[in-house]
Amino acid sequence: MGYRSFHQAMRERFGTKVYKLALDGGMTCPNRDGTLGDRGCIFCDMRGAGSFAAPVCESVVHQLTQAKARVAAKQKSGRYIAYFQSFTNTYAPISHLETLFRQATAPEEIVALSVATRPDCLGPEVVSLLAELNREKPVWVELGLQTIHPKSARYIRRGYDLPVYDQAVRQLKKVGIEVITHVILGLPGECAEDMVATARYVGRSGADGIKLQLLHVLKGTDLASDYQAGKVPTLSLEEYVLILEDCLSVLPPEMVIHRLTGDGAKRDLLAPLWSSNKKQVLNAIQRTFAQDAVQQGSRWTAEDAWYRNQLFV
Repeated sequence: MGYRSFHQAMRERFGTKVYKLALDGGMTCPNRDGTLGDRGCIFCDMRGAGSFAAPVCESVVHQLTQAKARVAAKQKSGRYIAYFQSFTNTYAPISHLETLFRQATAPEEIVALSVATRPDCLGPEVVSLLAELNREKPVWVELGLQTIHPKSARYIRRGYDLPVYDQAVRQLKKVGIEVITHVILGLPGECAEDMVATARYVGRSGADGIKLQLLHVLKGTDLASDYQAGKVPTLSLEEYVLILEDCLSVLPPEMVIHRLTGDGAKRDLLAPLWSSNKKQVLNAIQRTFAQDAVQQGSRWTAEDAWYRNQLFV
């Protein structure tokens, strides 16, 4: 039995390939503005995971235009998802959020809205706004969980306990909003079994999708300081692929796999350097999946291997 990749799910839903357009709403984070802390999560750089978003000084309309131009050579269908990526995208006055989100979803070619945020930044007004927007176009909320393990959560300075995530998922699902959960593989101190336990938990949490992300050590982060002090081992490509497959094996088949890894900005990447070679990573994953597809009793098929490849296209 295989699994549903992002591109597979989009083709089923919209009848064509759909691209995400990364946007920056100009927000900050309670982990940066002094509410919970002022240094952010330990792995987060000054762009707040927004390396591929347009400059915040530009209007949402202009950001959409720029983002479409960047993927024009690859995207022929003209269908897109507006993706508010940088920092915590529900951490602003409700009137500001409504203006941003409605500007982003107004164009006909935008088929859905995806909002990355923290589970502890989803008050009743925010959930109500998202539910209203969801009646007009599909709305997804992407929650940065990263790990279920308290020690790891304290180390990365996540700033909330696991029940907060559970409550956020329940709130969003109650009003019909799809949930995508972010998980980081390779956090210091976690073994393969710990990472698989996180994936299993997410699979049972009610989330509709998951993003599995390799831990990147980026310049200018507190994680970089620990790495340079010899405190942060990183996964090899071979280790990562095997852990990734173990994580996928415990997820429900209907869960959409939005990402199998990630690629940080090369200019800022300290480790693992192999992750900057996207073709090498793709080939290693595809090779492993293809080998497993021919093994007796494997849950993966050759078609699944093809869909995995599409995750990175």
